[in-house]
Amino acid sequence: MSARTLPLLFLNLGGEMLYILDQRLRAQSIPGEKARKDEWTDVDRKRVMNDIITTMFNKKFMEELFKPQELYSKKALRTVYDRLAHASIMRLNQASMDKLYDLMTMAFKYQVLLCPRPKDILLVTFNHLDAIKDFISDSPGILNQVDETFRQLIETYSCLSAGEFQLIRQTLLIFFQDMHIRVSIFLKDKVQNSNGRFVLPISGPVPWGTEVPGLIRVFNHNGDEVKRTEFTTDGNYVTPQREGSFDLYGDRVLKLGTNMYSVSRPVETHMSGSSKNLASHAKENRVPNPLAKEEMNFLARLLGGLEVKTPGGSETGFRLNLFTTDEEEEHAALTRPEELSYKVINIEATQEPGRRAELSRILGEMEVAEPRPASSGKGEDLLALMDGL
Repeated sequence: MSARTLPLLFLNLGGEMLYILDQRLRAQSIPGEKARKDEWTDVDRKRVMNDIITTMFNKKFMEELFKPQELYSKKALRTVYDRLAHASIMRLNQASMDKLYDLMTMAFKYQVLLCPRPKDILLVTFNHLDAIKDFISDSPGILNQVDETFRQLIETYSCLSAGEFQLIRQTLLIFFQDMHIRVSIFLKDKVQNSNGRFVLPISGPVPWGTEVPGLIRVFNHNGDEVKRTEFTTDGNYVTPQREGSFDLYGDRVLKLGTNMYSVSRPVETHMSGSSKNLASHAKENRVPNPLAKEEMNFLARLLGGLEVKTPGGSETGFRLNLFTTDEEEEHAALTRPEELSYKVINIEATQEPGRRAELSRILGEMEVAEPRPASSGKGEDLLALMDGL
């Protein structure tokens, strides 16, 4: 396991989350002069995006994120995204948050699988950050926060060897290995099978610095070539014209990690009919986790810089539905397999040493709150996440 994986996992999943939220907020926006008090406007969309990105790239938060550390459980990381998604006036109920997390994880899993070489995971991350900068192009202060994270990425990862990037890629694949959620975009593009597993191409550009398959060369002990043998391949391979830029600005060449929702496409997920592997994995997760205390300490540190904005005065939180209708959302909440549902962990994260010990005790007990029922009103459906933070 690589101790340098967490920043890449968090930033890429966060980028996918922002892509989805931006697409759904645009789809549900009403022109400001026509909007009722309980309807989204483009001003609301920009505010939500700015608030989430500001929180996501908080300096203190990034400092904790970039410290070398092992990956923690899916439950712990999911808690971070629950909090991040509610860092503005937007509110998601349990079913929509589950769907959002499914889309995020499956999109990044596909990108990791398709990376021509392990180091290209960094280019995928840069593509996400480039797109995030476009979201806040008219906010110089937030842009500076993102640029600072860019510089941290370059400083941290530019000196790593190919072997270290391979270890990072392997750590990511281990994290995703039991997740086989069916996503409509991938199903329609025929890059995902009906069982939720991805179809990997056998053609296309080869990794930068390598040659197109089809030639075997034999060398003697002096390093001189003594024999050549050609063979045919089933794939149609091409040599990339240039390497993607690993600088603050530049052409990344690689398209993985760009916004696949930028064209008008529905945001839907379909659950796989057979979830035996996931079910057995979920049963394993019910066993007390020996790293529970460490995970809570990790969350307490990591979430110290995340602030959930509570609507004040007469202002209400805006509810976002990732489904087409409220009925679909309610149905998804009722029919989602229990092993795929993420419960809400009620914890209080603080930096005080005494409270930290209490947090460790709480996580050890893993007291979980049942999800609240879907709400039809804007602002009434407040996610019961981390009360007291």
